[in-house]
Amino acid sequence: MIIAGIDEAGRGPMIGPLVVGIACIDEKDEHKLKALGVKDSKLIAPRQRERIASELKKICKFELVKLSPAQIDAAVESENTNLNWLEADASISLLNKHKPGKAFIDCPSANPKAYTDYLKAKLTTKTELVVEHKADYKYLVVGAASILAKVARDAEIEALKKKHNVEFGSGYPADPRTVEFSKKNYDKYDFFRKSWASWKNAAKKESQKKLFGF
Repeated sequence: MIIAGIDEAGRGPMIGPLVVGIACIDEKDEHKLKALGVKDSKLIAPRQRERIASELKKICKFELVKLSPAQIDAAVESENTNLNWLEADASISLLNKHKPGKAFIDCPSANPKAYTDYLKAKLTTKTELVVEHKADYKYLVVGAASILAKVARDAEIEALKKKHNVEFGSGYPADPRTVEFSKKNYDKYDFFRKSWASWKNAAKKESQKKLFGF
């Protein structure tokens, strides 16, 4: 039976895309993931993640969906959807395309049952779903998806820095470099998530400074 793992990278940053990944492998070959050192991507150093991702691409069927800041903002500010459902829709498209017999999914919602019900309502396959918190830690195939998504997300961030010749740190609101960069450049680039409170705060403060001539 083909099993799949689904996970995301870049849910929290105020800069750049959210990447949702699926990794598929025959259940009998799952031991190969362990042999590669697969685990939750957050527990692996960047260079090691890149090495493992390269090897994963040889033994797994995989695909990545990149959700842009504009797509994220539209979902967050919509009255009809939200970030969880945007991520779920990306997961559904991957499941319907790859049709695994069983899929393990890292749940971004505080309500796994509601998230599972949403997925099942849109599935066109007979895939068995296991939707849990910390699935990237519990299941090797989800760890594989998390690594592939994280490496792709990191590459997107580096590409943005190179394209615009800027340095903004990690893109996370807790990163001082990101905060300082957003204060000075909040209105200059399209890679900001403008629905994020951290971006709105930076924009508001700088707009007030300009208004009052500070």
